[in-house]
Amino acid sequence: MADTGAAPAPPTTPPQGPLARAERFVWLTARVLEQHLFAYHFRDGGADPVGAALEAYRNADGGYGHGLEPDLRGPVSQPLHTARALRVLDAVGRCGGRRAEDVCRYLTSVSTPDGALPAIHPGQRGYPAAPFVPVEDDPPGSLLATGPVVGLLHRNEVWHAWLFRATDFCLQAVESLERSHPYEVEAAVAFLDHAPDRARAEAAADRLGRLVRRQRLAVLDPDDLDAYPVAPGYAPGEHHFPHDYARTPRSLARAWFTDEEMERSLDFLAAEQQEDGGWPIRWRQWAPAPAMEARPMVTIDALHTLEAYGRRVR
Repeated sequence: MADTGAAPAPPTTPPQGPLARAERFVWLTARVLEQHLFAYHFRDGGADPVGAALEAYRNADGGYGHGLEPDLRGPVSQPLHTARALRVLDAVGRCGGRRAEDVCRYLTSVSTPDGALPAIHPGQRGYPAAPFVPVEDDPPGSLLATGPVVGLLHRNEVWHAWLFRATDFCLQAVESLERSHPYEVEAAVAFLDHAPDRARAEAAADRLGRLVRRQRLAVLDPDDLDAYPVAPGYAPGEHHFPHDYARTPRSLARAWFTDEEMERSLDFLAAEQQEDGGWPIRWRQWAPAPAMEARPMVTIDALHTLEAYGRRVR
């Protein structure tokens, strides 16, 4: 038969295995940034394409905007966007040098009087945002926004004058928690896992773990979800599980849960992969684009967590 030069037909069978199914989902739905991140983590892709994609979200003030965190739309820099940018830079080993200096300059400019970051800077006003992140004219410092940023900067041994007061804020905020909610606990863990005062961080984590169990903020039996309350203001079914707090076995939060509880949690996470290859988002969906952009991020995080605990995904 003569060679027609036509491209071979694509395979008709769907990809097999969690990673192959997730890869197809990412190529179908993800932004360029998450496509490059997936390639970097799972297909030997380079760090440079990730950095180039992230640059599109960076502003002249050193912060990040343009919907990098999907639930905040518009061009203006926001602490939550910048936290997401630091996660990306950390993932590819680029969280240092001039980039870190620029980020710290921005963080200093938007800090509250106590040295912390507001969850939402009032510059967001006039642009779309999720209804569960209201814009205030004079927002207070927030552990939710400050903890992950400070933790990542310490993890990468970045030192800047802003960090001293922000670190003190996070320590005092975590140590004074009496009641909390899952996202605040996740932010606290992101800080404590890399806080420089390890003895104090470990003591605070131990206390926080007891609070999580006492207030039933982690589902320990996925077969009985109704037994666990959903935090006020959360979407119906917006539960959190041990793997949401202890994303790797090295996290201080891992000590909060027994081996059996952790295995059940990971079983639940693995089973959450949907027919299209992606993992679902559990928080409230308020517009189509933010939900579509968030799912590839959640999918990459799920694969990372499963691999960190030795679960086979490839």
